Amino acid sequence: MSDEHSLSDRNPSASHWLNRTVIGIGLASLFSDWSHEIATALLPAFLATMGSAAAWLGVIEGVADGFSSFTKMASGFYTDRLPRRKGIAVVGYVLTALGTASFGLATSAWHVLLARATAWLGRGVRTPVRKALLAGSVTKETYGRAFGFERMMDTVGAIIGPLTALLLLRVFDQRYPTLFFLTLIPGLIAVLCIAVLVKEKTRVAVKHISFGESLRALPRRYRQFAMAVGIFGIGDFAHSLLILLAVQTLTPAYGMLTAATIATALYVMHNIVYACCAVLAGWVADHFNKGYWLVIAYLLAAVMAVMIVVLPLNIITLTFVFVIAGIYIAMEETLEDSFCAELVDEHQHGMAFGVLATVNGIGDLVSSITIGLLWSTAGIGIAFGFSAVLFVTGALLTWRVVSRHR
Repeated sequence: MSDEHSLSDRNPSASHWLNRTVIGIGLASLFSDWSHEIATALLPAFLATMGSAAAWLGVIEGVADGFSSFTKMASGFYTDRLPRRKGIAVVGYVLTALGTASFGLATSAWHVLLARATAWLGRGVRTPVRKALLAGSVTKETYGRAFGFERMMDTVGAIIGPLTALLLLRVFDQRYPTLFFLTLIPGLIAVLCIAVLVKEKTRVAVKHISFGESLRALPRRYRQFAMAVGIFGIGDFAHSLLILLAVQTLTPAYGMLTAATIATALYVMHNIVYACCAVLAGWVADHFNKGYWLVIAYLLAAVMAVMIVVLPLNIITLTFVFVIAGIYIAMEETLEDSFCAELVDEHQHGMAFGVLATVNGIGDLVSSITIGLLWSTAGIGIAFGFSAVLFVTGALLTWRVVSRHR
């Protein structure tokens, strides 16, 4: 590698933000998401062959998400104390690839639970490290574009994954062990992308202090921001619930099969919108105030929830709901990460990203369970009205943080 390229990685300019590290992390996100989205698409049917479906699926996803959330915080705390962090990211991607492929060894639902927990352990280990490596490879002026690019690549994987699963089902029928073992191919390519392409710059490790001291050392404005993200997150349900909403709404008019097909098409459109808007959101964030744009993203989420409550739900209104959902989630995930990186010193990036990921993970778990229960017991209006209130509250709290930060 030339001295000129090495220098650009150590001190990237705004015009050279798309360096080998950003590309490597983006490709790793694409291939890793491709791998586990294949498995995720096949998992419900695989569990059904064991006589285990909805209940076990909820337990598997809930336990794995919870496990991953707390692992992210521990990983962020630990990796700030290392002079080199890339090796931890490589280990995380290896665990995710092997855990996902090991679904093929499962003969009962609890085997799947162990495999998913292993995969999500790797995900928890790698996430704050990946974000810290990404932030460390660009300037503060280009955080938005770097994180937007990574989110776009991740979502491309989320689009390709389910489509690949459908293709593999046609080729291999229902030979699930073979299908799951094939996820190793994109999973291990993701490992190679991190190991070969990512160039970690030299850093001074943070001196050892306790976990509690590390939390207290985070700036007050960051802790206020994390609280705002947490409030928003409790209302930010998994968008798979939108698929269920579309299926239930459209079935009386079109029948179950057609309704499910339309709902799946709407979700693919949602992911395409996300991929397109993530890069745009990053560019906007680098040229305007990140925090205020995050407030707009949170308010867009409230608009989506209110539309579900007040509008008659048909193909046209559901299309708008899925499009707005794709736009706001792209803005939210890109801007949360880039604003987080801006709020703390570089030596605190691992801890800050770990805390943020944990807050988001807990929010994902609580919100989906809460919205699902409210939907079942009190109806759609109460469930999504609850989300709308939390979305607006999160926007107001974030606006307060942004005003003080400015």
